[in-house]
Amino acid sequence: MKNVTLSLDEEVARWARIRAAELDTSVSRMLASLLREMMARDVTSRTAMQQFLVREPRVLNESGAPYPTRSELHDRTALH
Repeated sequence: MKNVTLSLDEEVARWARIRAAELDTSVSRMLASLLREMMARDVTSRTAMQQFLVREPRVLNESGAPYPTRSELHDRTALH
């Protein structure tokens, strides 16, 4: 475990102490949990972006054919 020192406005520090008490935890654990969740979302987002970018591009309009409709473009089943 790594110790980190942070500086907070008095109002923010007071709110954090009260909120942590309501959650029956410490400010340290509450912040660690929040940061862990943010890190997981970031990893998930990066993974999704990488999966999207490795896909082959889809042709939307073959010479002279009409463009796909909005519902066709947003059909999630076509993404798999």
